[in-house]
Amino acid sequence: MAKNDKKTDLNRYDKEFLERLMREMLVIRRFEEKAAQMYGLKKIGGFCHLYNGQEAVAVGSVAALDLSKDYVLTAYRDHGHAIACGMDPKVVMAELFGKETGCSRGKGGSMHMFDAEKHMLGGNGIVGAQIPVATGLAFSQMYRNDGGVTLCFFGDGAIHQGAFHESLNLASVWKLPAIYIVENNHFGMGTAVKRVSAVEDFDVKASGYDMEGRVVNGMDVIEVYEAMLKAADDVREKRAPLLLDIKTYRYKGHSMSDPAKYRTKEELEQYKQQDPILVLKSSMLDAGMLKEDQFQALDEEAKKIAQESVDFAEESAEPPISSIYEDVLA
Repeated sequence: MAKNDKKTDLNRYDKEFLERLMREMLVIRRFEEKAAQMYGLKKIGGFCHLYNGQEAVAVGSVAALDLSKDYVLTAYRDHGHAIACGMDPKVVMAELFGKETGCSRGKGGSMHMFDAEKHMLGGNGIVGAQIPVATGLAFSQMYRNDGGVTLCFFGDGAIHQGAFHESLNLASVWKLPAIYIVENNHFGMGTAVKRVSAVEDFDVKASGYDMEGRVVNGMDVIEVYEAMLKAADDVREKRAPLLLDIKTYRYKGHSMSDPAKYRTKEELEQYKQQDPILVLKSSMLDAGMLKEDQFQALDEEAKKIAQESVDFAEESAEPPISSIYEDVLA
């Protein structure tokens, strides 16, 4: 894997926008580190899939949206998308703790972050289950002609699910305003993509459905932002769906129970040299838009937000026994 030495030209962006991207990526990183710590202390139970390393994908993508009319759906690695969509880290952490103040009142846990008002329509625990749901949502946008687009994130392990192929076929036939996004972190659970897929560049799969596919560098938040801005504009204008293969990498295992022994330390370190936070930091420093002490202040703020989210979750009440049958459809 070749290191990406290309420097992004930041002159067309204002400092406040770039600081916002940096702040959001730092908050997600520090939040996930704190979630890992709390999981180790058994404060968080069940499955827990962390987003460390992939922050640029969610942050860059959501920054390109208009969440008054656009929607986001994703898989079970969803804490980053939730925070990028504007969900309060305190509420997200409380959900991880299974507390009543969580976004799903403690019933959803790590894999089911959800906030309809913020147009974040959920993480999904079933591999690929969000893809047909997102397709249905895009159908409603097309039917209402409201100008919105739906972003559907999923992992490379989900791309061989039948639901993916059925959804893309219908989206193309009906010309739906959907952007299907493979967060290609190179591993489906513990299995490398090259061991299970006949092709490693998933953008080519779009051609089977008369759809355009594009490859994006997911380790650079500006590249993701620009690619998503263009994708959203094209989908709105052409009324046709797109497939994006966003190349990224996760620093942790598939979930907290995965020691990730299927990859080398050298590979992990090589990807950490392309850390999306450090890539943006380097570009901002070079452009004179950031100083080291300013970066440290942003990082300290992110650490404080992460700690406050834990404090909030710790202090929140457990759901009452009486709520066990509430909000349940049978």
